[in-house]
Amino acid sequence: MITARETAEKNAPTRAALSFQDVKVTFSTEFGEVQAVKGVSFDVMPGEVVAVVGESGSGKSVTSSTSMGLLPPNGRLTGKVYVNGRDVTRLSGSELRALRGNEISMVFQEPMTALNPVLKVSDQLKEAMEVHGVAFGKDALARGVELLRQVGIPEPEQRINEYPHQFSGGQRQRIVIAMAIACHPSMIVADEPTTALDVTVQADILDLLRRLKTEVHTGIMLITHNMGVVADMADRVVVMFQGEIVESGPVEQILLHPEHEYTRRLLEAMPRLRSEVSEPDVPPQSTAEEDTEPAGQNEVALEAKNLALAYNHRGKSTRVVEGVNFQVRRGEILGLVGESGSGKSTVAKAVLGLLEVEEGELLIRGKNLPTLKSAERKKLRQDIGVVFQDPAASLDPRFPIGDIITEPMVVHKVGTVRERTARAEDLLESVKLPRSVINRYPHELSGGQRQRISIARALSLSPSILIADEPTSALDVSVQARVLEMFAELQEQYDFACLFVTHDLAVVDQLADQLIVMQNGRVVEQGSKDKILRAPAEYYTQRLLAAAPVPHPTQQAERREARRELLISHGVDVM
Repeated sequence: MITARETAEKNAPTRAALSFQDVKVTFSTEFGEVQAVKGVSFDVMPGEVVAVVGESGSGKSVTSSTSMGLLPPNGRLTGKVYVNGRDVTRLSGSELRALRGNEISMVFQEPMTALNPVLKVSDQLKEAMEVHGVAFGKDALARGVELLRQVGIPEPEQRINEYPHQFSGGQRQRIVIAMAIACHPSMIVADEPTTALDVTVQADILDLLRRLKTEVHTGIMLITHNMGVVADMADRVVVMFQGEIVESGPVEQILLHPEHEYTRRLLEAMPRLRSEVSEPDVPPQSTAEEDTEPAGQNEVALEAKNLALAYNHRGKSTRVVEGVNFQVRRGEILGLVGESGSGKSTVAKAVLGLLEVEEGELLIRGKNLPTLKSAERKKLRQDIGVVFQDPAASLDPRFPIGDIITEPMVVHKVGTVRERTARAEDLLESVKLPRSVINRYPHELSGGQRQRISIARALSLSPSILIADEPTSALDVSVQARVLEMFAELQEQYDFACLFVTHDLAVVDQLADQLIVMQNGRVVEQGSKDKILRAPAEYYTQRLLAAAPVPHPTQQAERREARRELLISHGVDVM
């Protein structure tokens, strides 16, 4: 017989796993008070994924940090934050420590900084359980092995005793997720959990989070700027702009019928893979042998012939790239794609002269780089510019912007001080920044502006070759769109040959002319961009394309199922 109390409990509304009620966060700075979050309210229910989207500075990460009581000392919080009905804002330090990991866990963006590099994975997993009294000693170790198996780490009995640096980026993120679920929390806050990962690893991590949501009924607050990830994962979407919620609702409504202008801008800015149906037939591009146009305008700027590269460690040579052949002409962009460890960045290092060529030829404007003397190499390097992935790490924080842009000219003794300054000002205008920026420092600029400075520096010597290594992966989607648009304009203006290294297939679809797909140091497939992205011949390329999410919930669900069928058809064990 069902009692009145059981009936009341059954009919009671489900309590939110996480609830924000009129949350406001203000930071005290040397320039005064800065209001980062301005009255945010929304809930995350058990077994629900709520995606919080917006650009850097929108307040989404600050909002999430309030749920864990992780605001810095200069932050002041008003409003209420509830985790399973408990008001986090009223908890003491010891109560917060008991809450973190036990009822609510966080998965951070960069797994290597979230893991202690001097402790074995076993110690870190055991610590998470022992602190909260879930398991101890051998029981905790056994539970750790099971957690690693649950998140898809191969041979967990052996690998649990390894250190974080012995795992790949995707595996480290799986370990962070294993730590996050070690104490069976009812709520997980995932702050950009896939931003730094390859597209295939990203798909695996999203599959894992989706499985946790279904099997464990965990609520997930997913912070991201990737609308494809939102379409793949979210039940509801909260759009934040300048500390406020500008739009919220079911994922289909927000992605397919956005009402706010800011949401529409985010969706329009996202690079997309064009569909096979809408793509017109593209005539085959001529090969190097067939090309009869005079040199000069269509000059081969960069060429690799049977290129093999190796790393030397303690006298032992390990070959990591084998048999690579390509040509890049002036005015052409060659996209180099593949997962981490595929060898694409290694090829870029060799072109920059940072890695010796073990076998084959690497021709820079017809000159074989490995055979040149050091003086000739230095002179040839004037003809090569480079844009790195992280602008904050590649710009010297002690130098003003003008000195950063003109540094290559100083190194190669090009021009007078006045000529260098004039060149820096012209380049600032080319990358759509005001000339007044010349006396500012990197920390005074946004991430997108810093990447524009990196591009200006790369062009300071008017190179005929530009190496771009993941130049937009660290940027917000709208900033990325502006940088890519500017990049295409600059390429047309300066007519440089470009080797564009990326794992984002939608980006190369937007920019590249030719494409090389690499895996384990070898070329899997190469040819025109349209041929490879629209009709891939190799399974590895098909797998890369299938893993790329699109910002359309229905289409993404179909793509996810198609990817699953592709993996199963090739004998891959799909969890």
